Amino acid sequence: MTETIIFDPLVPSAVVIATIALTILGVSIALWRRLPGVWLRAGAGAALLLALTGPSLQQEERAPLTDIVLLVVDESASQRVADRPDQTAQAIAQVESELSRQSNTELRIVRLGDGEGDIGTALMTATAEALSAEPRGRIAGVLLLSDGRLHDLDRAVTPPAPMHLLLTGQPEDWDRRLVVSHAPAFAILGEQFTLTLRVEDQGAAPATEAVTLSVAIDGDAPITLSIPIGRDIEIPIELPHGGMNVLQFSIPESDGELTTRNNAAVVQINGVRDRLRVLLVSGEPHAGERTWRNLLKSDQTVDLVHFTILRPPEKQDGVPVNELSLIAFPTRELFLDKIHDFDLIIFDRYRRRGILPSSYLDNIRQYVEQGGAVLVSSGPEYGSAESIYRSPLGQILPGAPTARVFEEGFVPQITDIGQRHPVTEGLEEFAPSTDENGPGWGRWFRLVDVLVPQDATTVMSGRDDRPLLTLNRIGEGRVSLIASDHSWLWDRGFEGGGPQLELLRRLAHWMMKEPELEEETLWAEPSGQTMRIIRRTLSEETGDVTVTHPDGSETVLTLEEVSPGRYETLWNGPEIGLYRLDDGEISSVIALGPAAPREFEQTIASAEALSPLIESTGGGVRSISDGDFSIRTVRAGRPAHGRGWIGITPRGAYQTADIRITPILPAWAWLLLGSVLMIGAWLREGRR
Repeated sequence: MTETIIFDPLVPSAVVIATIALTILGVSIALWRRLPGVWLRAGAGAALLLALTGPSLQQEERAPLTDIVLLVVDESASQRVADRPDQTAQAIAQVESELSRQSNTELRIVRLGDGEGDIGTALMTATAEALSAEPRGRIAGVLLLSDGRLHDLDRAVTPPAPMHLLLTGQPEDWDRRLVVSHAPAFAILGEQFTLTLRVEDQGAAPATEAVTLSVAIDGDAPITLSIPIGRDIEIPIELPHGGMNVLQFSIPESDGELTTRNNAAVVQINGVRDRLRVLLVSGEPHAGERTWRNLLKSDQTVDLVHFTILRPPEKQDGVPVNELSLIAFPTRELFLDKIHDFDLIIFDRYRRRGILPSSYLDNIRQYVEQGGAVLVSSGPEYGSAESIYRSPLGQILPGAPTARVFEEGFVPQITDIGQRHPVTEGLEEFAPSTDENGPGWGRWFRLVDVLVPQDATTVMSGRDDRPLLTLNRIGEGRVSLIASDHSWLWDRGFEGGGPQLELLRRLAHWMMKEPELEEETLWAEPSGQTMRIIRRTLSEETGDVTVTHPDGSETVLTLEEVSPGRYETLWNGPEIGLYRLDDGEISSVIALGPAAPREFEQTIASAEALSPLIESTGGGVRSISDGDFSIRTVRAGRPAHGRGWIGITPRGAYQTADIRITPILPAWAWLLLGSVLMIGAWLREGRR
């Protein structure tokens, strides 16, 4: 029980103060004049003052509360390397043992794991949340069990008691990491760019001058380079294809380093074409010629060179040469000197008229085999004796004419394999309307009959299921044949029109090897820690996908068909890093977050960041590798650490169970006491 005297004035404080002042003044005058009975007067004044202030005796029943010691345990990824898990377990056991010897002391353990994404170690956030959950008046100490590598120091709070750091790690720890300090988000195909890399050693690393760097693009066979340690190195790179390119850089593991998780870096760079160079050769003016020109000119990334042959060499009409406004067809410059400058060559209703000799056409064939692309949009001339097929190009074109040309209306149809091919997949969705008979698009009225080789793919058909659009791969290049020149009817809106622009756009991009239009491909679309794995194929089925984790473990996933030729599944990656996908035929790589997470940027244990905060609370840093330590109690404001020990401050907190307030004297007793003293003073003065 605790007893305390409290006051409850009967009048405002100003009246009490004024009364005290008058009483002191009266007693002082009496003392100065040496009046008899002065002490009796002073006692009477004091009795009246006490009556006004209402003194009472407060009796409290108090229940003592335990002191709380917070132990914040860092269990992030950097705390799981080397022997740090054992050090952590050892330190927790020792803290529990030491505090069990302290009377009236309670331990609260807060465990901190990896946060979402790549936020790093939020040690101060966890500490602030733990402090806010406990009464500050009971906090006797805060212990941080960590390697000191935190990423939220700006959220630090000062505790009401000493804070200590129990530092994991060993003095001889060292680590080597690879850093990509500069990498562009986009790069132009066919042009070199540079990435800036740096290999740096941390901690007590052995003396090493250079290491071997491996560079791989999209999981292909890597190339190796020898680079020095501790210096920025510029690496020249040229992207192999358009779209997303995943570049992986890695250095070998060295004996004794803490972790290999920061020995690799992944950079994702989008490959874009500077300009798409297209050569369009129209054999004669016709209604569909402008369709091709409008399509290619509508894309500002396309450089179009268009020639229409209006005057064949054999034409003799008597017009003087100096009166002709036509330009000569620069055949040698286009088809010999600069043919490899073009990404795509389109022959639109072209017929052999002696303008392009066979040697030039054979050069175009070689251009395709070496990676070029040729598209033939044919009309009646393709089935005639002047057909471009009856030239060296016939060796690569995916359709041999039978000399039959059908001049009847038909609705173009997508073949079964065309439903799976990216050029025509889902093309019905772009039709003006659909009905039970198929796509609701307009008819075409001309079809050149062709025989398709076995290795070619027919994705659209016409009258009586005859080939309409046929694609093929020749060597490193691609060829396609449209066995009609009436696609312009869709563009003009005949019978509702059709998706002519979308079809020709996809066709041109497939021929220029855009990654999103590849028939056989495997890729993943990441969203946070979730990836959507997608497999596109022309086959009726596909195998399981094996996912290789950053740590080397594997997971086998089964994909489900969501549309013809497209198989998908959703999968949550358990950790940040580089994943490799492989279904036995195609492989790809995908990065969830950085390959070397923020946790592994700095892996050597250090108290440098936390030292100012800890010193401001009177606490200290204790390395677990130094051996056992003890926990003592110290008074507030005194140093709370020393050799082999750390201190906590008892708070003496309590909970009040009951309060009783009793007046020291009733009001009438104070009045009676004051009256007696005043009468005594009067009698004393009267006797004198």
